[in-house]
Amino acid sequence: MKHLAAYLLLGLGGNASPSAADIKAVLESVGIEADDERLEKLLSELEGKDINELIAEGSSKLASVPSGGGGGGAAAAGAAAGGAAEEAPKEEAKEEEKEESDDDMGFGLFD
Repeated sequence: MKHLAAYLLLGLGGNASPSAADIKAVLESVGIEADDERLEKLLSELEGKDINELIAEGSSKLASVPSGGGGGGAAAAGAAAGGAAEEAPKEEAKEEEKEESDDDMGFGLFD
């Protein structure tokens, strides 16, 4: 992803066909080491293709992917407010405790 992001940044900057050296320079400017194997694979996959057409094609494919949604959660909460309002805080407290215990999973964000 980092290689593709650098490629896209260079494309937005006016470089229609970024080279491996261009992508490496962008990545190294922010302290990221480029993986030569992945970089060459990316460049071979994108060779001779228009990035704008690829983005448009990808966007049309993503449009058909279901994105979920929690439609009905508000209605259920409204219906439960009548008699089960006392139970909701207890359940919510249990969920929060569980989430807190699983947060770091053995490592921290900045470790």
